[in-house]
Amino acid sequence: MFELNPTLGADSVLLGTLPLCQVRLSRDSQFPWLILVPMRADITEIHQLSHNDQQQLMHESCTVAALMEQHVHADKMNVAALGNVVSQLHVHHVARYQNDPCWPKPMWGQLPAQPYASEDLTEVTKVWQQRLAQLVEFERS
Repeated sequence: MFELNPTLGADSVLLGTLPLCQVRLSRDSQFPWLILVPMRADITEIHQLSHNDQQQLMHESCTVAALMEQHVHADKMNVAALGNVVSQLHVHHVARYQNDPCWPKPMWGQLPAQPYASEDLTEVTKVWQQRLAQLVEFERS
């Protein structure tokens, strides 16, 4: 049975689900940052998913990246499944800008996380849920 890694749970907020993945918002306010977590037990790598789930993950990832690009006008979308800290398969979708504090370096490990203020987190969560609601397959949490 699928269980979310506690670190992922603590570092992000559930926005809702797509057919395969939970869609989560990173609590780090420095970047527009969504995370897809396939709802499959004991999966650490994309190649461990079934062929159909691999295709679904690619579809959901591309859909989320395009939606983010459309709404936040990123100079570059960074999409990555690192898993060095949390081995449970999850795919980061981070909007990057040429004027962001880490550009052109990777943003991981460059700056300490800056959590959203409570009221800002509530507002950003609502905004992303509204944007994701454009997707026929999306269900709010």
